[in-house]
Amino acid sequence: MDGSLDDYLLYSNTTDFTNPSTFILLGIPGLESAHVWISIPFCTMYAIAILGNFTILFVVKREPSLHGLMYYFLCMLAITDLVLSTSILPKTLSIFWFNSREIDFSACLSQLYFIHCFLVVESGIFMAMALDRYVAICDPLRHSTTLTNPVVAKIGLAVMLRGGMLILPYLFLARQWPYCRTNIIPHTHCEHMAVVKLMSCGDITVNRTYGLVIALVVIGFDLMLIALSYGLIITAVLRISSEKAHQKAVNTCTAHICVILTSYTPSLFSFVTHRFGQGIAPHIHIILANLYFLVPPMLNPIIYGVKTKEIRDKVGKYTCKM
Repeated sequence: MDGSLDDYLLYSNTTDFTNPSTFILLGIPGLESAHVWISIPFCTMYAIAILGNFTILFVVKREPSLHGLMYYFLCMLAITDLVLSTSILPKTLSIFWFNSREIDFSACLSQLYFIHCFLVVESGIFMAMALDRYVAICDPLRHSTTLTNPVVAKIGLAVMLRGGMLILPYLFLARQWPYCRTNIIPHTHCEHMAVVKLMSCGDITVNRTYGLVIALVVIGFDLMLIALSYGLIITAVLRISSEKAHQKAVNTCTAHICVILTSYTPSLFSFVTHRFGQGIAPHIHIILANLYFLVPPMLNPIIYGVKTKEIRDKVGKYTCKM
């Protein structure tokens, strides 16, 4: 069905929906006239994120000196950021530019799964990076023997499996309940609670509770271990007598902390406002949700490029060759 937003709303109000095969994504309700203008910063941030993260992957792959644990984790983060931003931006831009609002039911659930799965994966990568920095700074003599390449591969696999298994019930729960009354989602993408709210003819308490538990357990557990790791790291850094080693440790940890803050801060803010900020306008929620998938992927490679001398030098090397 192709048409204006009013056509979609009229169609929704006059049709009885029971388990529809397609959903309608409204974009940002209330700001339809500004969709094209909003797309400009969104598209710019997405382009920077793509360029920055592919640059990280390219440089690490081409430079044998960067084939170390910290850079492997950084590549995992870059891939995760690319998946997250690409999961929502192409469809969001198609809504803004071409009024392409329809999305197949299966495609909607796939988008929902990838978004939430890789959010959990990203949190796990931050936890693994904190562990790597802890061992490298607090017990450097055992770093190369403890965190070997096979161990890192197992950590990466465990992080992926954790994300995939924890989010898999989202799909079963989303398919279990009947959909009725409307197939319109007032959002730019298939966010879990936005889809679940369409189940207004069924009891969605289980969905709400499971989503809340996952958010609290994952974010709470990961943040607790990250905070513990960096607490021990800060204590160890303060005891380093060599000024050069001290500065290197500080620069590395600063980059990690900045990346963690740029990722967790908007996530926690969006979570709190979504659950408890009923007085906040819906379009604010939606814009914040989109920025969460754009700002960290855009800033992460920039932060590492600025704060990590090895990456900065290698990027400069290839830039000068062009």
